[in-house]
Amino acid sequence: MAYVRAEQKKEQAKDEDLLVVTSFYPMYVAAENVIGDVEGVTLENLSEPQTGCLHDYQLTAADMKLLSKADVFIVNGGGIESFLSDVAESYPDLKIVQACDGIDLLESAEGTGESHNDLSSNEDADHDDHDHSEHSHGDENAHVWMNLADYQIQVQNICNGLSEADSAHAEQYAKNAQTYQGKVQELQQEAAELASQIASQPVVIFHEAYEYIVQEYGLQLAGEMNLDEERQVSAGEVADILHSIEDNHVSVVLAEELYGTDMGEMVAKQSGVKVVYLDTLTRGDYSADSYLEGMRSNIEQLKEAFQ
Repeated sequence: MAYVRAEQKKEQAKDEDLLVVTSFYPMYVAAENVIGDVEGVTLENLSEPQTGCLHDYQLTAADMKLLSKADVFIVNGGGIESFLSDVAESYPDLKIVQACDGIDLLESAEGTGESHNDLSSNEDADHDDHDHSEHSHGDENAHVWMNLADYQIQVQNICNGLSEADSAHAEQYAKNAQTYQGKVQELQQEAAELASQIASQPVVIFHEAYEYIVQEYGLQLAGEMNLDEERQVSAGEVADILHSIEDNHVSVVLAEELYGTDMGEMVAKQSGVKVVYLDTLTRGDYSADSYLEGMRSNIEQLKEAFQ
């Protein structure tokens, strides 16, 4: 299989290869594991590996050119890729695989002064894609790769989509997917053991992706503030978060290092909480084990935080 890095020319892919394009980093890593060493497949990522979550990603001319040549486009879905409807309209023959199909999406629960205790299930989730430019992607939270069980479903959806597009290698895709899912299941067992120890603990989160951490470990969401490069936080919101920490006896705040450090340091100083900077798994290198390593690090940090 040919993996084409960002610094390499796309022309390196052979014309007869199956060209698979992924929307962003976590989808690339999942597809990389499903494809494995299957011959005659070229895998490319639409965005750079450090782009992060595709909040307001704008397709470039180069992106559209790449998609015009693609055979399969693997996306997360659920509103993460706000440009998806444009792609489907421009390339009606392009096979689009939505990795979150069949997964109950959490409802976005941002609210800095409220306690949210209903993240353990969401059986009425709407799976339609919407064109949202806001960080929360509308009323749904599609950061499902942060939940280990959901991620395994995503891997299976990717396997199914690739098998439909390339039936000659369906058996290899299935074998590779099963092997990778087995590795994720090992992490899931570790997470379940930790959940039995920390369930019901109140937390505040500074990134919507961590709602799936709250779900996985049975934590109580006492407050939430979504932070990114464009987020302007008011003094009132900070006061609300501090009140939530005090009122709910929160000892741990989950934050992303890239955008949450300043707020995390301030909140830690004023309230005495532990601030744990977890990996949202939207950035990194292209190594096949990068998701496993990032999630394992998250588990270890959570263990330490709740000691």
